[in-house]
Amino acid sequence: MLGAGHLTDRKPPFKYSALTRVGFSDTDAQGIVYYGRYFPYFDLARVEYHRHLDMLYTSAEEERQFVMRATSIEYVAPASFDDLIEVFIRIARIGRTSVGYECAAYRAEDDRLMVTASQTLVLVDLEERKASEIPDWFKERVRGFEGENAEIR
Repeated sequence: MLGAGHLTDRKPPFKYSALTRVGFSDTDAQGIVYYGRYFPYFDLARVEYHRHLDMLYTSAEEERQFVMRATSIEYVAPASFDDLIEVFIRIARIGRTSVGYECAAYRAEDDRLMVTASQTLVLVDLEERKASEIPDWFKERVRGFEGENAEIR
């Protein structure tokens, strides 16, 4: 199923990826993926990663949720309509209140790197709108999956 994430050992240190296909609405007048369309691809991979680790927040009544703090992205090569893209994702760092993700998107047909990104999400208390400490269970679950590949404080 497209979009569903899966375990992988193809691109260490990544251990997880998700597939997506470039839709026509994802492209610009030049026929290539519009730069902003990579963010939903990364979101999809992050949700599937969290689902795999049974860490997906599904309740609208959660008191704390992760929010995007920063993104750094580098565009390497263009993708086009109907390309199958494999988005690799991992948690590289967990701090006191934030989580650092790394992403890399490859065109599946020729395994060409399209984009790399790093993203920082902060756990926020929704009522107070302040950063909240990452719980130990979250850190342990990521440590169990990522092992020594993640810096966890």
